[in-house]
Amino acid sequence: MLVGLIADTHGLLRPEVYEAFHGVDVILHAGDVGGRQILTELRAIAPVHAVYGNVDRPGESGLAGSIDLRLEGVNVHVSHGHELGSPTVARLLGAYSADVIVFGHTHKALIERTQGALVVNPGAAGPRRFDVMPSVALLTIDRGRAEVRIVRL
Repeated sequence: MLVGLIADTHGLLRPEVYEAFHGVDVILHAGDVGGRQILTELRAIAPVHAVYGNVDRPGESGLAGSIDLRLEGVNVHVSHGHELGSPTVARLLGAYSADVIVFGHTHKALIERTQGALVVNPGAAGPRRFDVMPSVALLTIDRGRAEVRIVRL
């Protein structure tokens, strides 16, 4: 199974996302969506599960506070991270129990495998801010094993 991970679009879906997510089975958006139109555009690629971030309104466009899914035998948690103040790997691991924890908020791409979990921030896919390159991530789940890679946009 191939999963597209995206966060912090802030109302902008870059054209490069379509190519990066070609062939994904599902898309997980880790918040700061920036409007219903982003979700509509992403749904043209694959089914979407999305959470709200600190710039979204809770419940807007069906956005959840957090999502817990089981994909191909792997437990995946998605939240924006702002609910923990400044999200760190340690804070995320203390708050959530999952094989894969996906978050956003910091705009900085991160992959860390620790304490039996894979913690992933796909980076910010929207307007370029904080001197970081826009990015998304691709999560591959195969026979109960999760691997991820960052895709620069």
